[in-house]
Amino acid sequence: MKITVIGIGNIGGTIAQRLAAAGHEVSVASSRGGEKLIEFAQRISARPVDVQDAADDAEAVILSVPTEAMPDVAAKLRGRIPPTIAIVDSSNYVPGLRDREIPELEHGAVESEWISNLFGHRVIKAFNSINYRSLQGKNASPGTPGRIALPVAGDDADQKRLVMGLVDLVGFDPVDGGMLADSWHQQPGTPAYTTDLGKEQVQARLSLANPAQTLAWREEKRHTGFPGQR
Repeated sequence: MKITVIGIGNIGGTIAQRLAAAGHEVSVASSRGGEKLIEFAQRISARPVDVQDAADDAEAVILSVPTEAMPDVAAKLRGRIPPTIAIVDSSNYVPGLRDREIPELEHGAVESEWISNLFGHRVIKAFNSINYRSLQGKNASPGTPGRIALPVAGDDADQKRLVMGLVDLVGFDPVDGGMLADSWHQQPGTPAYTTDLGKEQVQARLSLANPAQTLAWREEKRHTGFPGQR
């Protein structure tokens, strides 16, 4: 499969490396570009590309950039993404610490629905609910007892199925997180976020989510920050 990962930080870089190692044809892009991108691409046997070319000949594009960077990325890609391509949002909104405040999100918009509107394309939410250290070091083969589960939310059944397959390939059990409008159930602060739990436990915790939990998390991070931010 041909996959482009935009963003080569702790999350995007790990996903790109795992997919390339599994034999997929991986391209990587970064808003900064330059030698760091070229060196990373060479190290994992991927192809460096410009952001505006990220969707060219790709079957999936994984967005792993700060939420505040999404409008710039969308401006470069909008109108260049065929409807069959799966666009994966792995970001989390962290206002006042990593992201500038975004009025729509401050007033209750679901993060990935806002991003979907920016791109003018359906989005699948995945890979946002795991800490990067767990993503890097706690992957496991299918059937391994205690394998960590990650929710995947989206409206296109075929694209969601494709992304759930990528989650499995990267080393985690995919869990159907519902429609994109339900993706707030896996946003930061909710019971399923960064818990390193298995399928049944993650499914149960998704049902316990409350929007107030994410609002409280954001306020806490505004004042305290968090280690190892991506």
